[in-house]
Amino acid sequence: MDPLPNAAPLASKLRNTLVRYHSIADGEWRVAKKTKDATVWRKPSEEFSGYLYKAQGVVEDVTNRIVDHIRPGPYRLDWDSLMTSMDIMETFDENCCVMRYTTAGQLWNIIAPREFVDFSYTTSYEDGLLTCGISLDYGEVRPNFVRGFNHPCGWFCIPLKDSPGHSLLTGYIQTELRGMLPQSAVDTAMSSTLANFYSDLKKALKT
Repeated sequence: MDPLPNAAPLASKLRNTLVRYHSIADGEWRVAKKTKDATVWRKPSEEFSGYLYKAQGVVEDVTNRIVDHIRPGPYRLDWDSLMTSMDIMETFDENCCVMRYTTAGQLWNIIAPREFVDFSYTTSYEDGLLTCGISLDYGEVRPNFVRGFNHPCGWFCIPLKDSPGHSLLTGYIQTELRGMLPQSAVDTAMSSTLANFYSDLKKALKT
């Protein structure tokens, strides 16, 4: 188990990585799934043997409220159907923490419940916000869970200039689920999970 990292340089490096993903040319992405709420693309990850996923959709709400529902805090557990528990292990400041969370089994439990320990950081970006994270090798793995690993991931939320009260939400996710899993099952689960994330979030924001 590694000690906790120094928060400031990790936060800066994480932000720079996400900004770089956000500038990847459209031609490098391949569409993985389209729904009425979001489009999901993918490209091979530079971090591991799986894919980096990009998801994007317009969400009807202001940026701050959307990000408050995504980042670690009281809202996320209420609406995210995949997340089964979440606790803050360490807090560096109000925008920076280490959290542990668990996810439900997926695809008729072909993918067993997972546990993640993530460093999370929320910061301003252009006219909006970026909330991002990366997994840490920290804390004991709980029984009956496989410890997954999130390579640099995050959500950009930017207000639409010509449509006040609406925001463009763009996510970059590259999750290494680990364990003995067929890659096709992982790919199916990731695309569906990201599309469902938007529909679940929209429902939560309306309540």
